Amino acid sequence: MPEIAVLDHDAVLSAVSPAAAIAAVREGFLAHQRGEWAMPAKVYLDSPPFGDFRAMPARGGGLALLKWITSFPGNPARGLPTVTGVVCLSDARTGEPLMLLDARSVTALRTGAVAAVAADALAAPGAGTAGIVGCGLHGAWTARCLAAAGYAQGVCHDPDGAAAERLAAELGWRTGSRADALACDVVSCVTPGHEPVVEAGDLRPGMHLNMLGADGPGKAEATPAAVASCALFCDEWEQAVHGGELTGAVAAGLVRREQVTPLGDVLAGAAPGRPGPDAATLFDSTGLAIQDLAVAAAAHAAWREGRVGAQSVRL
Repeated sequence: MPEIAVLDHDAVLSAVSPAAAIAAVREGFLAHQRGEWAMPAKVYLDSPPFGDFRAMPARGGGLALLKWITSFPGNPARGLPTVTGVVCLSDARTGEPLMLLDARSVTALRTGAVAAVAADALAAPGAGTAGIVGCGLHGAWTARCLAAAGYAQGVCHDPDGAAAERLAAELGWRTGSRADALACDVVSCVTPGHEPVVEAGDLRPGMHLNMLGADGPGKAEATPAAVASCALFCDEWEQAVHGGELTGAVAAGLVRREQVTPLGDVLAGAAPGRPGPDAATLFDSTGLAIQDLAVAAAAHAAWREGRVGAQSVRL
């Protein structure tokens, strides 16, 4: 077996800039919508009462990927990250493993990138301010990607005021209350999803919501009434119904499948996006393996072209 390149957390982030991640994720959606990329359903393996493992496969562009990633909410109390894992990138023609990548950085980049892709497709014309509710790892990369997409003004909110202040200082944004963040043109919620941070009364004409934190059954960042009051979009229907922001509203009978448009269809011009300037739009992001593949492929290309160094292992 030849040596396999390994990109750790910092190497992945050096290999793929926010702007590059946005472009890669957008193209990944389009390739999947065209039927060129394949993505079987995400598999959950519970590890009660600690958390769960998730296996996410995808194939496209001559590559195949498997992301093995976790969500263990009690880990911070043990001095460990909530999310850990590894991405295995293989040659789709021979099956040969090509690269191992840190899954936390790949996930953070594609989470932020899809927020920018969705905002570009669904936000009201002239939208210029970004609100971040939740300034942890994924919230920070969401803010960085939105800044890279041209959002020069933003509001950072987090119960951990120091986290919000650090992120705001880095980007030249400001800190504020939850209401201040929700008053922005594009609002990205990146919380654990244990309790809603958006209610129906928070909705305003013309706002766009990226809901990024509800990544499993029982989690939600918006109330079912708030979800049902928006024009709805998602990354993938089956995942969103299983454990995304749409789950509660669908279970309550407030939302039907025909009311929800896949983002890939909007990007490809196969379906309309925002229904009008006064609509409140909501994008339910559950995280797709095609997004991971897009970022991992960009990182692999950067290594192959000598733009980033890598460690190596021999199996």
